[in-house]
Amino acid sequence: MKDLYVYYQVKEEHAQALEARIRALQGKLAAASGVAPQLKRRPEAKDGLQTWMEIYPVVGEGFTELLASVAEEAGLLSLTAGARHTEVFMDLPPCA
Repeated sequence: MKDLYVYYQVKEEHAQALEARIRALQGKLAAASGVAPQLKRRPEAKDGLQTWMEIYPVVGEGFTELLASVAEEAGLLSLTAGARHTEVFMDLPPCA
């Protein structure tokens, strides 16, 4: 299994509207896939921009595409300052 990390910046004046959309999106994804999403942001803003991160732990095949589709449908890019960047990480196997 893999974990997905999505990070991006948002202008401070769009933060409240974006948070509402992200929370709704994550609720739908949790109900549909059983994933337990998280939403985080850096404590400080720089030049009027906040850096946010969505975390989707232990996702299955096809989740990355599902997330991209749902994010586009929710119009998230209209509220972010630039692109959403997705990184995929996996657990290392334990030492034998």
